[in-house]
Amino acid sequence: MILPLIKSLRPAQWAKNSFVLAPLVFARRLGDPLAVQHGLLALLAFCLASSAVYLGNDLRDREEDRRHPLKKDRPLASGALGAPAAVAALVALLVGAAALGLLLGPQFSWILGAYLLLNVLYTGWFKRMVILDVMSIALGFVLRVEAGARAVPVVVSSWLLLCTIFVALFLAFSKRRHEIILMQENASEQRKVLDQYSPAFLDQMINVVTASTVVSYALYAVSPETVEKFHSEHLVYTVPLVLFGIFRYLYLMYQLADRRSPTDAILRDPPFLINIALWGLAVVWVVYGG
Repeated sequence: MILPLIKSLRPAQWAKNSFVLAPLVFARRLGDPLAVQHGLLALLAFCLASSAVYLGNDLRDREEDRRHPLKKDRPLASGALGAPAAVAALVALLVGAAALGLLLGPQFSWILGAYLLLNVLYTGWFKRMVILDVMSIALGFVLRVEAGARAVPVVVSSWLLLCTIFVALFLAFSKRRHEIILMQENASEQRKVLDQYSPAFLDQMINVVTASTVVSYALYAVSPETVEKFHSEHLVYTVPLVLFGIFRYLYLMYQLADRRSPTDAILRDPPFLINIALWGLAVVWVVYGG
């Protein structure tokens, strides 16, 4: 039972919660032990909360998942994990997340609660509403960044929020496209909102948010506010790494036939992982005065 439960928590997806640490890094607080401690606790709280959301979704959708070519192997859909054990784990995760929220203060707790509420609304209604479903996913990433800022605490940059919104939309539209291509004529049976999308429409949306992501990051890198804050003009040299990361993601989505979603594929793609590591090191070097 332990291994199916761990699989249901989807620890690979915890990488999305790394957005919680962005305010800590870009506010130049990595040298502050208390700020780092609060940032890591905030990260843990969102990992617990997101796993609770995954468990709740799997409990609710297990009948539909049994008809999906990939989701049918999820522990709840396959029967490897029983519903009572999943409910008990769900309650424990929520209690743990709430306890960390209280420890980090009321502002963080409110945002964590808003994140959970957003996911309840998404599961119940928003995921069936075209465009709004994707916007809801993007808002979840923005809430992660805001929560990380409240936990440290620091003031989050408007540029950071813009970049977060566009990256999140890019990932969400890409996921919808992958679902349509994977399921083909059966797509709407698994997710009814896919009836209102088409690969051509999603390609247009992906083009818009791809350009917006690159431009917003490039403008952030060269803005006078950024240069003054970091006392360096060198952040612009990280733009090629951002471009490579986006291009590599698009390559995996369009050129390689993979049943996994692009988001899952990049977590196992050495060139992408090496590039993101280099980008992280370069950002830390610039931000902290290398």
